[in-house]
Amino acid sequence: MKNEVVILVAEDDNGHFALINKNLARAGLHNQIVRFADGQETLDFLFPTNDDGGREPHTPYLLLLDIRMPKVDGIEVLSKIKQDTELRKMPVIMLTTADDPREVERCHRLGCSIYIVKPVKYENFMDAVLKVGLFLSVVEVPHIDDMGGPDETS
Repeated sequence: MKNEVVILVAEDDNGHFALINKNLARAGLHNQIVRFADGQETLDFLFPTNDDGGREPHTPYLLLLDIRMPKVDGIEVLSKIKQDTELRKMPVIMLTTADDPREVERCHRLGCSIYIVKPVKYENFMDAVLKVGLFLSVVEVPHIDDMGGPDETS
């Protein structure tokens, strides 16, 4: 993954976010990381309604998305992303404690790129994120060009 790719992390747990951040750096990724503490913050960034910030056009983004978050859950965030004509190109990696096979299937049906269950043990979680970071170091991510809202025709 090239350095200009911005890694978005939608994670409400401070400890999990610290581990993600630390182990992406251990994997050699020094990309900009933007954290969202809930699903609504994630949507506000991806679908800005004013000039107070949000995503930049012609920028490649990759989203690490937890399912169980306050305000708006990760499945709803994933659904809205994949309904948008430009954002649907953005890779979304579900990184969550939810291991229900129905949720895994639902996320894949909605269009997630990868579904990873967070290991319970600290060392295993660190190792999983390190491997995600190594994987991300070789991924090519498309730019998001349009700043429009959800595609009404799909």
